[in-house]
Amino acid sequence: PHLAALVLARGGSKGIPLKNIKLLAGVPLIGWVLRAAIDAGVFHSIWVSTDHDEIEKIAKQFGAQVHRRSPEVSQDSSTSLEAITEFLNHHHEVDIVGNIQATSPCLHPSDLIKVADLIQKEGFDSVFSVVRRHQFRWSEVKKGENKMTEPQNLNPAKRYRRQDWPGELYENGSFYFAKRHLIEKGYLQGGKMAYYEMRAEHSVDIDIDIDWPIAEQRVLSFGYFGKEPLKEVKLLVCSIDGCLTDGRIYVTEDHKEMVSYDYRDTVGIDLLKKRGIQVRLISDRDCSKTLSAMQLGCVAKVNVTNKLQVLKDWQEDMGLSWKEVAYLGNEESEVECLKQAGMSGVPADACAAAQKAAGYICKSRGGCGAVREFAEHIFLLLEKVNSARKQ
Repeated sequence: PHLAALVLARGGSKGIPLKNIKLLAGVPLIGWVLRAAIDAGVFHSIWVSTDHDEIEKIAKQFGAQVHRRSPEVSQDSSTSLEAITEFLNHHHEVDIVGNIQATSPCLHPSDLIKVADLIQKEGFDSVFSVVRRHQFRWSEVKKGENKMTEPQNLNPAKRYRRQDWPGELYENGSFYFAKRHLIEKGYLQGGKMAYYEMRAEHSVDIDIDIDWPIAEQRVLSFGYFGKEPLKEVKLLVCSIDGCLTDGRIYVTEDHKEMVSYDYRDTVGIDLLKKRGIQVRLISDRDCSKTLSAMQLGCVAKVNVTNKLQVLKDWQEDMGLSWKEVAYLGNEESEVECLKQAGMSGVPADACAAAQKAAGYICKSRGGCGAVREFAEHIFLLLEKVNSARKQ
């Protein structure tokens, strides 16, 4: 049976404009679930259903196919079931739909693999995700009602300790898998049903803007970053023009060149050095005088025609694996460097090809704090590495 992953990503989010592609820990929100779906390796096709050009562009960058949904199922009042039904009407090859919510950035491939087994090998018609909660519920008393609240799932005289109570299962909205025949009858849950219990730390759902900073911390701690385990970064290679500077060159009347840079970026470089991370700079033009004036104390290579070869030479000379190398670039000529490095980033104003190749897209523009921001991202991921070591 053809199992298709389907992510519904409408452009007209009421709570957060274009929420589905807003950057979360440097990655578009929808990118987190698409990465997990692709690496799970259980789907015959992976789709994003959207009505928005920019969402379509991001979806394709992450390797998904795009179904352009009609205006009829793109309204505020449209349901997920309506959008999924429309998708099936256009894709008769699909037998099972795995509807994955774009707002669940801590989803892991291992979860999707187990769910695929439940529905493909064990014969369930529908499988949905739940999370276990230990919360005591009380009946609601509406204003003006002359009555007392009542306990719903506890005896107040014999309150459970958390460790003595198994808790209750709640839908967490991460995914809903269902067979075609069920959806065509108007159900996402039905027939022979099963739930899949996700770990509490992976159960992150972004609904309102105030959740965003919390979600970023959660995804950095518990998100899925790829098939290979993260390693401690030991070298950052940074492009000078467009990353350390804003890419502009000012020429005086006596033909002298001047550039501007952000002091925050020099602080970021110093912080990296203090953490034992070497910082090296690279440029395809001769800016040695500028570097000397900036007094950054970094190894630099200028007049470079092949940045990837320089990167490889530095990596080999230091005896590092690619997972230990980070690269911050911004131009199409650096795409291969961004792909090769274990951790890669670009400023917010980098070219489209560089953004597509990068693992992290800064909120800051080149020359306006992007280096410092990428340094902070490296530090957060190092915390994740250290946490994994302790575990």
